[in-house]
Amino acid sequence: MDKNTIIGLLIIAAILIGYSLFTRPTKEELAERQRIQDSIRIAQELILQQEQQQAQQAQPSEEVISPVQTEDEVEYTADDAVDMDQYKDVYGVFGEVAVGERQYITLENNLLKMSVSTLGGRPYSVELKKYQTYDSLPLVLFDGDSTIFGMSFFAQNRSINTNELFFTPSTDQTHLDASSNPVALSMKLPAGEDRYIEYVYTMSPGDYRVGFAVRFVNMNEVMAQNNNYIDLTWSIYVPGQEMGRMNEMNYTTIFFKHYQDEVEKFNMRTKKAVMEKDIPTRMRWIAFKQQFFSSVLIAEDYFVNATVRSTKLEEDPKYLKIFESQIGIPFEPSPDQEQKMTFFFGPNHFNTLKSYDMELQDLVGLGGLMSRVINRYAIIPVFNFLSSFINSYGLIILILTILIKMVLFPLTYRSYLSMAKMRALKPEIDAINAKIPKEKSMERQQATMALYKKAGVSPLGGCLPVILQMPILIAMFRFFPTSIELRQQRFLWAHDLSTYDSILDLPFNIPMYGDHISLFTLLMTASTILTMRISNQANMSQSQMPGMKGMMYIMPIMFMFLLNNWSSALTYYYFLANIITFGQNQISKRFVDEDALRKKLQSNQKKSSAKKQSSFQKRLENMAKQRGYNPPKKKK
Repeated sequence: MDKNTIIGLLIIAAILIGYSLFTRPTKEELAERQRIQDSIRIAQELILQQEQQQAQQAQPSEEVISPVQTEDEVEYTADDAVDMDQYKDVYGVFGEVAVGERQYITLENNLLKMSVSTLGGRPYSVELKKYQTYDSLPLVLFDGDSTIFGMSFFAQNRSINTNELFFTPSTDQTHLDASSNPVALSMKLPAGEDRYIEYVYTMSPGDYRVGFAVRFVNMNEVMAQNNNYIDLTWSIYVPGQEMGRMNEMNYTTIFFKHYQDEVEKFNMRTKKAVMEKDIPTRMRWIAFKQQFFSSVLIAEDYFVNATVRSTKLEEDPKYLKIFESQIGIPFEPSPDQEQKMTFFFGPNHFNTLKSYDMELQDLVGLGGLMSRVINRYAIIPVFNFLSSFINSYGLIILILTILIKMVLFPLTYRSYLSMAKMRALKPEIDAINAKIPKEKSMERQQATMALYKKAGVSPLGGCLPVILQMPILIAMFRFFPTSIELRQQRFLWAHDLSTYDSILDLPFNIPMYGDHISLFTLLMTASTILTMRISNQANMSQSQMPGMKGMMYIMPIMFMFLLNNWSSALTYYYFLANIITFGQNQISKRFVDEDALRKKLQSNQKKSSAKKQSSFQKRLENMAKQRGYNPPKKKK
């Protein structure tokens, strides 16, 4: 080892020793670190002691799958194992509000009742006063300790969660009545002298909305300055409200509106147990939607970003899903700032949501573009008009069905006329089928098409009117299961037109069908089979009937399985539509002289013998030639 190497090693050693001495913490810093570690350890021991005490006091009971425990008012005092100084070590300037007495203040108008807890200053429960669950219990959108609503941020290098701290209400009253006049509730979270976070709730008469504002007063002195937003965590367990759990589950999901952009949602009928989405762009509102009710948080301006998550609870008898969101609220390090928001707790009623002019009406699932247009501009206005002077929704659906079928009658008549033409050509078609064996399907098809061409009959003439009616059919499929007006409305044997009408509960579950028998679904199936049977007997030739007999029964039975758990209003409508269509066909039959029609078609065949082939017929002939069939030449 030479002299230069030794000198280099000595210099490196000196640098390392000097760096360690320079960066070594002082005695005061070591003491501060030890104090923080001791505080954290003591807080953890306190939590462990409380959990052990609760476990010892708990009585043995059967296991219940429920996220919500009964919440008693618990008073926390400085007589606990940890004194106030130790809380201050953990929570800093919020140490004094880490203990307190849990109280509830109720804000109530004629539509809803909301309880606010001093622990977290959060909405603890919300009840809609004009509605009940399917089993006649108060309809509560969310309730209990499972509800999380609080902000998370750093203050004095400590992680703070407001959901764990005690707010001070602005009033000693425990009930604020907003039935006649607006009321406001202020909940303050002190953070030292002249510093606090304030939640302000405002409620007005006859309104499903609750104003919500967050004020930060002199919080820039203690809060981290390097963030332009604060995380607001909002999550709830979604309780079941309706009789049909599977159907309700399909309509329960999370909606969110992008800032100055479209509304998006999680797929309602997904098979995934968990769905999550990170939204890095600005948001206007986030909605926790159930089949007929929603809880929505709306920004006055915008949210910076959000992460939303939905988790299915397949085995839980009380709850359907867990909805979670972490929302970025704009924040600036200024002495006094305020962020305004609005809650909506109410029904998914189209006109009510539309009146707020924030595209909340998209929470009412009206289907795709075509179905949405039909429902919004035709079905809903007529339905609301009839509802204004008719009390029976069963009668309203009957009148609505008659009106729809009257509008569609020209298409129904054209379809019947096309079928009458096909019946008139039935002898010729039977002759073709008897002459040409079924093994030569292309030759038989070409001969049949030639007959249609000569007679001036379109084989699609009966299908096209039916296809044109499909948007109406789909629109009604979307309309009835989401119409809150039908909820808990009785008609005949149906106790609730918004869900299935069970006339017999089965002691077992049939896959896809369910554990009950719906009478309207049976009537729909029977009427479909009957009308198809009558129509097929009148139109199909004997050689075509064997292949269609199975389809005549398979399709209605498939729909019976699919719709047995759906809204009884929907299957009632389909049953009425089948009966009215059958009646319209009988009326059309009186105005169509099939003998005269047959003579006209025969005349058309004679006139068309000199006409050129259509391009469609030429393509058929070319396809037949490629398969080895040479059509006979015309005699001159």
